[in-house]
Amino acid sequence: MTDLELMGKKAAEAKYRVQELSAREKDHALLAAAEALTANTDKILQANALDIAAGEAAGMREGLLDRLRLTPERIRAMAEGLEQITALPDPVGEVMERFTRPNGLEIEKRRVPIGVIGIIYESRPNVTADAFGLCFKAGNAVILKGGSDALRSNTAVAEVLRKALGAEGIPEDALQLITDTQRSVTAAFMKLDRYVDLLIPRGGAGLIRSVLENSTIPVIETGTGNCHIYVDRAADLTMAVNITINAKTQRIGVCNACESLVVHESVRERFLPVLAEALRARKVEMRGDERVREILADAKAAEEEDYGKEYLDYIISMKTVDSVEEAIAHINRYNTGHSEAIITEDPKAAEKFLNGVDAACVYVNASTRFTDGFEFGFGAEIGISTQKLHARGPMGLKELTSYKYAVRGNGQIRS
Repeated sequence: MTDLELMGKKAAEAKYRVQELSAREKDHALLAAAEALTANTDKILQANALDIAAGEAAGMREGLLDRLRLTPERIRAMAEGLEQITALPDPVGEVMERFTRPNGLEIEKRRVPIGVIGIIYESRPNVTADAFGLCFKAGNAVILKGGSDALRSNTAVAEVLRKALGAEGIPEDALQLITDTQRSVTAAFMKLDRYVDLLIPRGGAGLIRSVLENSTIPVIETGTGNCHIYVDRAADLTMAVNITINAKTQRIGVCNACESLVVHESVRERFLPVLAEALRARKVEMRGDERVREILADAKAAEEEDYGKEYLDYIISMKTVDSVEEAIAHINRYNTGHSEAIITEDPKAAEKFLNGVDAACVYVNASTRFTDGFEFGFGAEIGISTQKLHARGPMGLKELTSYKYAVRGNGQIRS
């Protein structure tokens, strides 16, 4: 038996123990894990510093370094994510439907854990804690495969969490981390369908495409984020500047950051100079169409690929349109199904945008940065699903469960 197969076997055994835990037992273990994270902040930061140094030496871009970097505040946020999960209702055992057939059969549709969940992710060590917390609360065991650039950080976080589980009398193998960074190991992990029930990739387009094309395990696609903000003709322009700056620059290396701006022709001359001043102050490179460049002389000419690109950098594309319908068509052509926003005081335009844009999350007068499990009140999130089956948008506890039918009879036989 290979090391991966052994991990799968251990996870499959651990899942039955996790499924037996009461909500109270799971919450107690999660609180202990949160406390352990903060108590081991120095250990985790030391490991993370080595990953950051290696990333800088390799010329890693600032946006990716930001994803990789941990701080005491971010470790505390990881712990708070686990604490918030304990405040959420346990989905396991929830009766989703109950009905009685004419023949007297009583049928319940019950929410149950998926089993063993595998997660492949890049650069973000906070995912190690987030993924564990949500999978565990939903009654699942989890096998994690992080990127080589965050190996030391992920290992430190996983060790802390595993010890916390063991101290609570729970199998440490409910959380396992694959530390072999060879591509062949990742490829083999994608074929571990004998033990792993669901695989979730979190990372760039290349990783997600590779998992979709090579996995024999069912996959939930968590998408890249080419997120747009559309500034309508009826927009409050001060609000539009504030929201765009927040969505673009508050954190550039995240999937819910704004990468593309769409502006109605009628507000172009008033809006763009004010926005550009704020973008320049934050050293954001602007790439626009011809009408944008008539107003902003320092904007570079946008190429076709700019409108569909997730930059994860201080770069934004800009497109001018003549109607909300044209804005919707442009966004639906180039978006990745993640998060889109309209800034408008016109309720009809807002409703048209909400109904017409094909994305997991669509906003009116708010930043796309709110597409996040923590901000939605789900606790830490497992990812943002950009597909339509079986989950869409921020994936919380319920999205990490399946269901089964419990059927009670009193001797019925089928004729």
